[in-house]
Amino acid sequence: MAELGSHHLDHLYGLNEQHLVEYQDRQLEVRTAEAFLQLQQCALQAGFDLQICSAYRGFERQCAIWNAKAQGRRPLLDAQSKPIDFALLSPEQIMQSILIWSAFPGSSRHHWGTDIDVFDANNINQQQLKLVTDEYLIGGPCYEMHRWLMAHAHEFGFYFPFQAGLSGVSPEPWHLSYYPVAQDYLERFDHLRLKSIINCASVDLKPQLLAVLPQLIDQYVSFVAPIPKTS
Repeated sequence: MAELGSHHLDHLYGLNEQHLVEYQDRQLEVRTAEAFLQLQQCALQAGFDLQICSAYRGFERQCAIWNAKAQGRRPLLDAQSKPIDFALLSPEQIMQSILIWSAFPGSSRHHWGTDIDVFDANNINQQQLKLVTDEYLIGGPCYEMHRWLMAHAHEFGFYFPFQAGLSGVSPEPWHLSYYPVAQDYLERFDHLRLKSIINCASVDLKPQLLAVLPQLIDQYVSFVAPIPKTS
C-alpha cells in the first residue's frame, strides 16, 4: 500500500494492531478477549464447545479476500449461498455481489478485534465448517449453540450485529460482536479517512467503491442490529 500518514484511529480500518492481544492462536481486542473467555467457559458448562474460526483481520488480509473475489479467483455467492456466474456481471454488479458476504477493505468489523465468527466444535470441526446459514438453522451442527447464544451472549457483552431486516449485511448467525467496545468504534468511524486509505491502496473495483462510498458505509457499516437493552 502507498505511504499514508498514520492516524490515531487507524485501528478502526485494520491498519494498527496495538489494541490486540493473543487469544487461543487468534488476535482479539483486549477487553473482548477477557469477556469471550467468560462466555466460552459458560458455554462449556451448557454443553457447547464455543470456538473461534475467524477473529481479527487486518486491512491487507481483507483486501486480498476482496481482490480475489473481484478477479473471479474466489466464488461469489448470492444471499441463499448459491453460486453466481462471475462472467455475466458488470464491475458494479461484481461489487454488489461481493458485498453480500464480504466487507470491502477498511470497513470490516473484523478489523476492530471486537468481532468474531464462532462455531460449536462439539458438532463440527473447522475443516468441515463452511460458514453458511444452514449450519446454524434447525438440524444444523451449530443450531443449539446459536440458540443458546441468542439467549445468553448479551450477559457477557456480545450480540449478533447482522440479523435479517436489521442490518445491511446479510444475516450471519456465526458473527458475534463485543458491543461495549465495538459501539464506540462504530461511532468514531470516519468515511473521509477510509476514502484516503482506499485511494492509497491496491483495491480492485476502486472507482466503483469510491463513487458510492458514503452510501456503502451507511448500508454496510452503520446499519447494524441495535445493541441489546440491559436491565
